Amino acid sequence: MAALVLVVALAGGFGWWHLHHWQPGRETYPVQGVEIGSRDGDVNWRSIRAIGADFAYIDASASAFARDSAFSRNLEQARAAQMQVGAVHRYDPCQPADKQAANFVTVVPRDPALLPPVVELDMLADDCPVKVSDAAIESELTTFLNQVETHTGKPALLKVTERFEDRYGIAGRVDRNLWLVRDRFQPDYGGRPWTLWTANTGLANEAEREPLRWVVVQP
Repeated sequence: MAALVLVVALAGGFGWWHLHHWQPGRETYPVQGVEIGSRDGDVNWRSIRAIGADFAYIDASASAFARDSAFSRNLEQARAAQMQVGAVHRYDPCQPADKQAANFVTVVPRDPALLPPVVELDMLADDCPVKVSDAAIESELTTFLNQVETHTGKPALLKVTERFEDRYGIAGRVDRNLWLVRDRFQPDYGGRPWTLWTANTGLANEAEREPLRWVVVQP
């Protein structure tokens, strides 16, 4: 029995190590990168570039008023490390679209060199102070996308989590490229091909003290 417990413990430990160190192969996904925000602390961008990140999406804003305090610094330093960069907004279905768009465009410069903007769809409307219908969520999201895309000059990507898609089925109704999230295994919940995939939400690495959100591009 003791031997069996030891085997199970070793298998579990290996599984944990493998999950946190796993990256998709370069032969399958030649272009790979990271998502970075203030939660990651001070970032050594040259080290991140050295471990194979070709691009970085940087958390910029959330909801109607929140702004990532490290956005400007991360943007400047990532560019200095010769990386392509883009900005992420965490969408809040409880807040008006125009206020959220105003927040984003205040933080993110109008710069044609930036990658297409990303809208993260994870927060649900179940706990909004005022009830928000599913139809209103889609309508407001469309308004937000129109305003942000006017500012950036590029179609946005939708970073849709599985729980958001299960609740609203937005991937099939809003025609934008998809960014899906699932550790280790390719996601299929979007109902159509994805463009970006967060393949490891907590990648242990030699460049940073904190685990990285590791992202690959569909070839």
